[in-house]
Amino acid sequence: MDINTIVSPENLVYAKPELMNNNHMHYCPGCSHGVVHKLLAEVIKELGLQEKTIGIAPVGCAVFAYKYIDVDWQEAAHGRAPALATAAKRLNPDKMVFTYQGDGDLAAIGTAETIHAANRGENIAIIFINNGIYGMTGGQMAPTTLDHMKTSTSPEGRDVHTMGNPLKITDLLAILDGVCYATRQGVHTAAAVKRAKRAIKLAFENSMANKGTSIVEIVSTCNSGWKMTPAGANDWMVENMFPVYPLGDLKNI
Repeated sequence: MDINTIVSPENLVYAKPELMNNNHMHYCPGCSHGVVHKLLAEVIKELGLQEKTIGIAPVGCAVFAYKYIDVDWQEAAHGRAPALATAAKRLNPDKMVFTYQGDGDLAAIGTAETIHAANRGENIAIIFINNGIYGMTGGQMAPTTLDHMKTSTSPEGRDVHTMGNPLKITDLLAILDGVCYATRQGVHTAAAVKRAKRAIKLAFENSMANKGTSIVEIVSTCNSGWKMTPAGANDWMVENMFPVYPLGDLKNI
């Protein structure tokens, strides 16, 4: 077969997004962050928003998100990304503003900022990576850690009677009047990646249309923190995470 046929657009399976910088990613092999970064770069390019995008980077595994996608970024203090995004969008209403946060950043130290920004209906998109653990700092229990799930700070497993239940933060946000779109997706299969990309695109379009707050939760793996292989982590996520955090739209108005 001619090489030009192989790489023709209709036969193209994978290509590095134009907005991805040539930096080596610091994420662990098998981490879901790299896939989501690729989707962000693709969506921003396809919507023609490179010059109109402001991303807010978190504290946590994705603290260096600004190194990988060629748009304007600001770095927020731990948990404060929605507050910073609020200011960025209000001062630049023609921009597409999004936060990129893990469960420790968004659902622990940043709970108040997240809930109040969403309740106000700030015209921002929130990309929420939920792997049920503090991945960067040693695998500690997070608000999203499952019942009986072992972590470095719950070595016998999370006990909901003393440690509380897993926090379904996207469900909480979905009931707020200021939220126009709340969805939970995955990136563990090709079909799931396509659905996640559509969700991110809709969230970004909502920001530009000033419809209110959108949150896209990506249920993810942390094979390093979970002490599993990448393939094993995917299987464990499907078997254990998805029943607690089922995929699909929670709200779309």
